[in-house]
Amino acid sequence: MTVEFLAPFYLWTKSLHLISVIAWMAGLFYLPRLFIYHMQVPVADARSELFKVMERRLLKAIMNPAMIATWVFGLLLVLTPGAVDWTAGWWHLKLTAVLVMSGFHGMLGAARKRFEADGRPRTEKAWRWLNEVPTLLMIVIVVMVIVKPF
Repeated sequence: MTVEFLAPFYLWTKSLHLISVIAWMAGLFYLPRLFIYHMQVPVADARSELFKVMERRLLKAIMNPAMIATWVFGLLLVLTPGAVDWTAGWWHLKLTAVLVMSGFHGMLGAARKRFEADGRPRTEKAWRWLNEVPTLLMIVIVVMVIVKPF
């Protein structure tokens, strides 16, 4: 299903989608790093309170709106005539990676709430590993969209 009305706005929609993705990715790269630093300070420390503020603002003011905009503009692109070749297989893997990235975003949001309550979800080492997840997903997504290998 496509919506003809969207065709003249394709380049604008694609630009806004990419801008949203960049903002979302910046947050997905930075929030786990903040969690790593947060793990290194005691619970009652003033620095812990500062990390809570930074994490909340990053998630609420940047990451959540950027993820929503990414999805909205992405769905508008999918509805734009000629934007997706539905017979190709690449978009299945791309969509799967985006769904996993959205789930990762949700997991970060839940972890932020635990940090807010002075919890320490996962170890510092685990956060260091999890910090790589957005990079791997980004590689898959970009290769699928640009190279379209299948």
